[in-house]
Amino acid sequence: LQDALFKHMSQYKDLLYVQRDFKNGEEIRRLYCLHALNHVLKARHRILKNNSLLKEAAESGTEPPECLDQGMTRPKVLILVPFRDAALRVVETMIKLMMSEEKMTVGNKKRFREEYGAVPDEEEEERVVKRPESYKLMFSGNIDDCFRLGIQIQRKFVKLYAEFYSSDIIVASPLGLRTVIGAPGDKARDFDFLSSIEVLILDQADVFLMQNWDHISLIFQHLHLTPKNAHNCDISRLRTWHVNGWSKFYRQTIVFSSFQSPEINSLHNKHFHDYEGKVKITAKELGGSINRIAVSVPQVFKRIQCSSVLDVADKRFEYFINETLPEFRGPHMSHTAIFVPSYFDFVRLRNYLKKEEISFAQICEYTSNSNVSRARTYFYHGDCHFLLYTERYHFFRRCSSF
Repeated sequence: LQDALFKHMSQYKDLLYVQRDFKNGEEIRRLYCLHALNHVLKARHRILKNNSLLKEAAESGTEPPECLDQGMTRPKVLILVPFRDAALRVVETMIKLMMSEEKMTVGNKKRFREEYGAVPDEEEEERVVKRPESYKLMFSGNIDDCFRLGIQIQRKFVKLYAEFYSSDIIVASPLGLRTVIGAPGDKARDFDFLSSIEVLILDQADVFLMQNWDHISLIFQHLHLTPKNAHNCDISRLRTWHVNGWSKFYRQTIVFSSFQSPEINSLHNKHFHDYEGKVKITAKELGGSINRIAVSVPQVFKRIQCSSVLDVADKRFEYFINETLPEFRGPHMSHTAIFVPSYFDFVRLRNYLKKEEISFAQICEYTSNSNVSRARTYFYHGDCHFLLYTERYHFFRRCSSF
């Protein structure tokens, strides 16, 4: 696997790989950490070599050579991961790779382990709620999703918690960067550090769908914009493509996911601009398995006619309230759970049920634990007819029964 992926990564082609799982996750992480370090160290070596050439020219009084080796800001690699535990693994992998050759000093290592290390898990809840192995692997360690970390790499020293404009690599979550980028009108917003990103890596992109994909879209919108401040930029050594606004064509974007989705495919279609080309590696087409699933209730799939992608949400909602929902409003169809993937559809359906005064309970990612217990009790004892249940809540909490 590493040979197949590194062949494209080393050629600096954009890469979308949608077969990431828990078995090959560490292998993939080690590969892209090696690629990121290789890129940063080669760039550093080139700058130091050119510094020597310029120094020699200044001492000898000769005309200095042209050294176009820098961007508008220092950060070159941006790695987006969903949780602090994933960031911990990324940093530890990088440190191990760099220390394999020679000993290095790591600054702020103790603070990093305290803030990104494992937190006491909810042991009492684990005893009561049995969750699948995939859930335990996904949510092991520190699962805080708001963080950002600058990493400065020198010859024998790695500094964690470096300021962004002194960092070579930034490891962050989408929400962590979103709080820095801010919104129009915010006085403290800052996104100049995204102006010269040369390698962008998104690991576990499928998890970003369960957090907030708008943060990913916002980050891509603020890549390679002209900085508002100079940030100690040496104009004489600025690469031509930064000056001409061609930076996005020289950025390598690497995305790892466990499945495809319209949002992830949109990244591939709209934001993979690398002049070296782009590669998409997908899973082989597998035969259907639904005929091998034995259940005691029928499974019915309905196709909704729609002429435009923009009208999908409206058409689906209209079909549901006019065709599907009336079939389940009778007394013989009580204890009906409605699973809603999108929070916006959940709010829309919740408001409709309230307006029509239909008996229902609701559980979403913003519902408190006490209200979740109350809703499950009402539904279990038949005190409400419907239960609205969101996909995001199921992803993060994984209720096994109602």
